[in-house]
Amino acid sequence: MNAYFSNAITTLKEWIKIKSVKSPSENGAPFGLGVFAMLEKALADAKSLGFEINNYDGYVGEVVFGSGEDSKGLAILCHLDVVPEGDLSLWDYSPYSAEEKDGYLYGRGVVDDKGAAALCLFALKELKDEGFIPSKKIKLIFGCDEESGWGCIDHYNKVAVMPQLGFSPDGDFPVIYAEKGIYHIKYTFPISNRVQNIAGGDRINVVCDKCFVKIDNEEIVFNGVSAHGSTPELGDNAIKKALKALVDKNLFSEQAYEHLFNGRLFEKFSDESGKLTFSPNVIKKVGDCVEILVDVRYPVNYKLEEVNAPLKKIGEFEIEEHKAPLYADKNGALVKTLNAVYEKHTGEKAVSQVTGGGTYARALKTGVAFGPVFDGGAVCHVPNERMKISDLEKCYYIYKDAIKELSK
Repeated sequence: MNAYFSNAITTLKEWIKIKSVKSPSENGAPFGLGVFAMLEKALADAKSLGFEINNYDGYVGEVVFGSGEDSKGLAILCHLDVVPEGDLSLWDYSPYSAEEKDGYLYGRGVVDDKGAAALCLFALKELKDEGFIPSKKIKLIFGCDEESGWGCIDHYNKVAVMPQLGFSPDGDFPVIYAEKGIYHIKYTFPISNRVQNIAGGDRINVVCDKCFVKIDNEEIVFNGVSAHGSTPELGDNAIKKALKALVDKNLFSEQAYEHLFNGRLFEKFSDESGKLTFSPNVIKKVGDCVEILVDVRYPVNYKLEEVNAPLKKIGEFEIEEHKAPLYADKNGALVKTLNAVYEKHTGEKAVSQVTGGGTYARALKTGVAFGPVFDGGAVCHVPNERMKISDLEKCYYIYKDAIKELSK
């Protein structure tokens, strides 16, 4: 086993053990102490490898290799924050123990996105030790708020200069050239005062796997299966089950329920990037109403005003967040170079992809997502997040070669 890859895995295990889930800001840690500790650890590790590092006020950090004008450099955009672990009873191992079993490495962040961050760091180290001199400045950027609101990228753009070209190792292989628009919204609906409480969901971009309801002093728990918000069809939404039970008891609007879950309002929204997805992932009772946070992913060729029309038929809503779609040139140099690297290391034909997920590639003028997930080889945003160690090793060589080809 390559010594650099071996050291990357050892470092990754240390990183997984840090619970870097976003929490309230405190003591100069804008995204909470856990995320701050993870950023400091990653930057300290990079410094120990001989790299220049920058910590931008705890919001985001970077590892610098080479010289040149920042805007004309190469960005590798990773993130160190992770989604919450969810129901611990569904994990075979502690999500922060970094267990190895049957050729897999388990742990929150191994796929999304600490694994790729560690691999890219040590790929840079091996290139540096080999005497490779990049033709441009390479910035390995460690974001800290990717899963929640991108406050890290907003801050970076205020205090530093983002390269125009790059990739985010936070998706699937081969190249993802198009990402749906991401639209997070909040609806408010009335609910019967017999419902004393209802609460479910940890994150707007994760399908709710548990919803608690209290009716006339009786507490009921509805269980589902979590999934990434971009692929709600892979999950089983506990909020849907809870609201259906309330509709059956005439405690919640049947029309609101139907609009939220039958999908008929969005049937025409489809293009090469797929269909519009609409996933109510967080719910809570506020006064005599329920607030429901919905994750909407809309196809790349639709405008926001087109999407708003059916959304308004459900009811008035507040905008929590919006990220416009990403659409890169499938025949451009970036996509061709990365696909060629993929083909070299896998022996497989690279067919560029589209996704409903959202990556930091959107922060670049010319950017794409590139790995680390091979078809069927990993799971994330759910219990037992894991990845084959052999796939991590394959990723390592792909990323090392990709960085070299894009900066030689």
